[in-house]
Amino acid sequence: VQVVESGGGSVQAGGSLRLSCTTSGLSFDDFAMGWFRQAPGKEREGVSCITWNSGVTYYTDSVKGRFTITRDNAKSTLYLQMNSLKPEDTAKYFCAPGRCYYNLYDPTDDVGFWGQGTQVTVSS
Repeated sequence: VQVVESGGGSVQAGGSLRLSCTTSGLSFDDFAMGWFRQAPGKEREGVSCITWNSGVTYYTDSVKGRFTITRDNAKSTLYLQMNSLKPEDTAKYFCAPGRCYYNLYDPTDDVGFWGQGTQVTVSS
């Protein structure tokens, strides 16, 4: 399984970024997928997830109304559109399959399904 995140960068507060996650070796449309982030000194945080058919999406409270998750099963690709970015969004972002419900995203602990992540830095 190969997972590659991209699209991160450095932006000023209020800016936008679009993250992409491409996968191979994974039956992408069999899995709920999501994004989680890890900032230095902080616990891993599930940001957003989407079920295999895009029927259910979840967003953590701090990103609701600013982030949008989508997927393209034909391309085995997951996206995260991030608008109105804030300094507290600064973290390394990872995508992974996991459990996805309307009120929870629980990414797999199997690091074999994680990519290297993409860094998002938001300056004030």
